[in-house]
Amino acid sequence: MLKLTGLSKTYANGVQALADVSLQVPRGMFGLLGPNGAGKSTLMRTIATLQSPDTGSIMLDDLDVLAHPTELRRMLGYLPQEFGAYPRTSPEVMLNHIATLKGIERRSRGELVEQLLVQTNLWDVRRKSIDTFSGGMKQRFGIAQALIGEPSLIIVDEPTAGLDPVERRRFHNLLARISADVVVLLSTHIVDDVADLCPRMAIMGDGRILVEGEPQALVAKLKGRLWSKTVPLDEAPVLRRSLPVVSTRLVGGRVEIRVVAEAEPEGGLEPAEPTLEDVYFATLLGHGLSVELD
Repeated sequence: MLKLTGLSKTYANGVQALADVSLQVPRGMFGLLGPNGAGKSTLMRTIATLQSPDTGSIMLDDLDVLAHPTELRRMLGYLPQEFGAYPRTSPEVMLNHIATLKGIERRSRGELVEQLLVQTNLWDVRRKSIDTFSGGMKQRFGIAQALIGEPSLIIVDEPTAGLDPVERRRFHNLLARISADVVVLLSTHIVDDVADLCPRMAIMGDGRILVEGEPQALVAKLKGRLWSKTVPLDEAPVLRRSLPVVSTRLVGGRVEIRVVAEAEPEGGLEPAEPTLEDVYFATLLGHGLSVELD
């Protein structure tokens, strides 16, 4: 169990990136969903002990993370938004090098590296340069290096941004396989990543946790309160001004408008089946925030 209590962080320029963040993250996959600039990466770096909060505490089971950062790093696998590797280096060589830095004994390293390359489906390209890899292959290598040392906590920050659908699906399957016995914290602004992978989640915005729970339970709270209507392009701005619109999208050259309201709004809107995307937009709107999905 990862437990965050009262984490706050304000940078020297006056920007408050975290505002009293408290969260309990059980074993398995946990999704942290929020728009760019919500404070997710700051929170990930803080948990990974790459920076210190102004106030608050972090516990991983019985370990006080802020008091014992070196102990946490021995138990941590971390895939940041951007990571690098030595140029013209193969994944086999790089994983051996990282395993050495993490103190893995020489007699165990070869077997470990082979296991990780097979697990992340990189065995056939183990001697090719990482420089030549696709985005998805680089992300799979990133997970391979994060798994060295049998971590108890794995943090992945925006792991599928920029991946094509095939690589994204492969990466999802990989994350699902490794999440059974460890805490995996998945930070993303992509709603489908959380919907597909995470039995529990939180939505973050403006440095705060806005809502937390099971995705299906959060979606169920919108049942009977979501309405939609598809209109010509020129009618959409008028409805946006007169109704509590949470999202719009183009459908066949027209605009589908989705509205959250306790009773049927005027204007011929019909009941709609809610999704996690609707929960996301409605939560942000309810806290005075707005965002457009990529």
